[in-house]
Amino acid sequence: MQERHKNRKLYFHELAQTSQKYFIPYIKQFKQLGQDSRILEIGCGDGGNLLPFAQMGYYTLGVDISERRIADAQKFFTDCNAKGDFLASDVFLLEELYGTFDIIICHDVIEHIGEKKRFLSLLPQFLAKNGIVFMSFPAWQMPFGGHQQICRSKVISHLPFVHLLPKALFRLLLKACAEDDACIKEILSIKETKTSIEIFENILKSIGKFTIADRTLWLINPHYETKFGMHPLKLPKCLALIPYVRNFFTTSCFYVLGMD
Repeated sequence: MQERHKNRKLYFHELAQTSQKYFIPYIKQFKQLGQDSRILEIGCGDGGNLLPFAQMGYYTLGVDISERRIADAQKFFTDCNAKGDFLASDVFLLEELYGTFDIIICHDVIEHIGEKKRFLSLLPQFLAKNGIVFMSFPAWQMPFGGHQQICRSKVISHLPFVHLLPKALFRLLLKACAEDDACIKEILSIKETKTSIEIFENILKSIGKFTIADRTLWLINPHYETKFGMHPLKLPKCLALIPYVRNFFTTSCFYVLGMD
């Protein structure tokens, strides 16, 4: 397990740096932010992605199912003298209590959700006219698409592609490396809810409410700059155009979605 998964404040500030340097400039290519812009993040965790938006004066609301993560977000925002609202809630139980939003952020969230079609179908009700959704996720087949980096075992946490093993064999390996039941459950749940580029885009087509304004596939995830000192690098077009194969090389998928 990496230090950032134990030190939540460190992770909070790492996310804030990536959001400031990469997410906001990317989003601004497709949506200009004004004085009254409203930002919603679903699956906000500790709130790091929202901090630079709040510091720029925009209204921010973070929603996460984990009460512990929401408590951390509120504390970290207070420590930074930033204003933001946070709500501990299952997104499927969320009602239209906070109006609509110009930007909805779903960063590294959809790969944890089983009912992807239902989730994506909910988003339009929270989206203002001409609003956009910024969606990002790791392609399932990429080296650490199974989130094995959260494991305590130095073997599993540093072993690329191990999540692609058959479920029964993967479970045995996790147990052999003394991972606890909670970790095994989380890791195997991600295997069940995996998201590839093809899965995601096929669901969007079946819903029929969204247009893909942009798709950017990253060979080196922008967040790796803060985490590992690696310079971000987009996936070469020759690979980006090859279905299924591209998933093995795509450490992060950036999408901007508009309403059809």
